[in-house]
Amino acid sequence: MAKKTDPDGNIVARNRRARHDYFIEETLEAGLVLLGTEVKSLRGGRASIEESYAAEKDGEIFLLNTYIPEYSSASIGQHETRRPRKALLRKREVRKLADAVSREGRTIVPLAIYFNKRGLAKVELGVATGKRKYDKRQSAKAHDWKRDQARIMRGR
Repeated sequence: MAKKTDPDGNIVARNRRARHDYFIEETLEAGLVLLGTEVKSLRGGRASIEESYAAEKDGEIFLLNTYIPEYSSASIGQHETRRPRKALLRKREVRKLADAVSREGRTIVPLAIYFNKRGLAKVELGVATGKRKYDKRQSAKAHDWKRDQARIMRGR
């Protein structure tokens, strides 16, 4: 399950707050069930996953609260902008995610939506534990120190 995904530059939406607000323990790549207008809108690059999360329902994983705006050029058959979208995963992956979430303080957070080399829409999901305020301060402190260290080394 700890499969390392590598979006190849076709990233449509990225959840930058996720790594600030959560400790990402594992990542997983999943397909998405989308309508035609959603794919067209995604290719326009206007989606947002900042407030979205994934949840298990009836043995399947759904991406909730993901904003994909309506496709302006479509005349009929528009989609709802924040509808639940099914993630395509194997049964054992769904089971592992459901077990991980059942533990206290864990959630499934989408980290990025992108198109792979074959042109298919994919979502990178992360099993995450929430950070407390002092954890966020420690992370910021470590990040600042690494940046200062790089500056010092460049100056030598």
